[in-house]
Amino acid sequence: MPINILMPALSPTMEKGNLAKWLKKEGDKVKSGDVIAEIETDKATMEVEAIDEGTIAKILVPEGTQDVPVNDVIAVLAGEGEDVKAAGSAKPSASAAPPKAAEAPAAAPAPAPAAPKGAPPPAAPAPQATAPAAQSNGHGGRVFSSPLARRLAKDAGIDVSMVTGTGPHGRVVARDVEQAKSGKGLKAPAAAPSGAPAIAPTMSDKQILSLFEPGSYDIVPHDGMRRTIAQRLTASIQNVPHFYLTIDCDIGKLLVAREEINAAAPKDKEKKPLYKISVNDFVIKAMAVALQKIPNCNVSWTESGMVKHHHSDVGVAVAMPGGLITPIIRKAETKTLSTISNEMKDFAARARSRKLKPEEYQGGTTAVSNLGMYGISHFTAVINPPHATILAVGTSEERPVVRGGKIEIAHMMSVTLSCDHRAIDGALGAELIGAFKQLIENPVMMMV
Repeated sequence: MPINILMPALSPTMEKGNLAKWLKKEGDKVKSGDVIAEIETDKATMEVEAIDEGTIAKILVPEGTQDVPVNDVIAVLAGEGEDVKAAGSAKPSASAAPPKAAEAPAAAPAPAPAAPKGAPPPAAPAPQATAPAAQSNGHGGRVFSSPLARRLAKDAGIDVSMVTGTGPHGRVVARDVEQAKSGKGLKAPAAAPSGAPAIAPTMSDKQILSLFEPGSYDIVPHDGMRRTIAQRLTASIQNVPHFYLTIDCDIGKLLVAREEINAAAPKDKEKKPLYKISVNDFVIKAMAVALQKIPNCNVSWTESGMVKHHHSDVGVAVAMPGGLITPIIRKAETKTLSTISNEMKDFAARARSRKLKPEEYQGGTTAVSNLGMYGISHFTAVINPPHATILAVGTSEERPVVRGGKIEIAHMMSVTLSCDHRAIDGALGAELIGAFKQLIENPVMMMV
């Protein structure tokens, strides 16, 4: 019996992926463990390995295809002794594929934790999850559209369910999408279903576009990363009660220590230093050690209880084309500055080429976002759940300070701690940022 090869779920939150490249072609024999394709998620490009042995009978989803739902059949494998042509011509059996996540959540790769006693039931999945060809119109009905119209709408970044159809029985056709590009024929947005988070903008797409002169703008469709960032940070601001604590740090001693450490760094065969410590490496280490000193801040909020972490896993925001990603320095409190520095250089390089693995950027207990290299003196950052804190780091600069009644010049750096008020109260957050200040101003204390 032919074996269906499915679009894999490469992370717990993945719903769709782009089939970037096939590394095997029809007629090629594969065995378990062979890399057969490259899949792009919203954060990284990952290799997919074959699970079964056989011959690639038919590739159903060509490379370059975007937004392929998880568990969709992407190819058919003929097992040992099977007729390859017959397997390739046979229609894939729906029963051979596991149920979609929307139909049977238990089929997801990582089971969800049990809901706390008395918690409300999860919201019902959107109709789109069980009917890819027909999309929800937000009123419990279905929006019928031609394949060409769906493709044109996707390319233009337009939600086809918001387009008024003029085809037979209200079907959305290509000309409707073309009109929608200029802001014509768009429906008013439907109200969010009961219990769902309201993440739509206060103005509809039509209202926004009506403010601009037709032809004076281009619409660039959102990619998966940008949509994920928008969804997660909107949910964070709406659901996590933030408060902010700002403090100024004198990093004069740190700059001296950094210069001495870098000057003493061993060289490789090409006489290049094996590491070069940055101010950000000190920040990561100081934040990790501070969380160990104030363990009640090294937590994650859940409805059923407070998760207290044993180690400080520090995520570090890395800018990349189209968005950002937060690779995590695991057990940062146990690592030397040189180890942290080299890990961050490796993470940053692979992040920008989308080569990070999910386990390298998922989870963590806190995060650091540093915009000092852009000359930003002060800003606030949005918490990325399940973290309960994030530290926003500004630039280091010479400022006048008063010491003993005299004005002196010092190298100062402002940092702002964002806290989840459900997990951390004001006084506790103040203890954490105070511990950070003590460490960053006296870097030798990080080594104890």
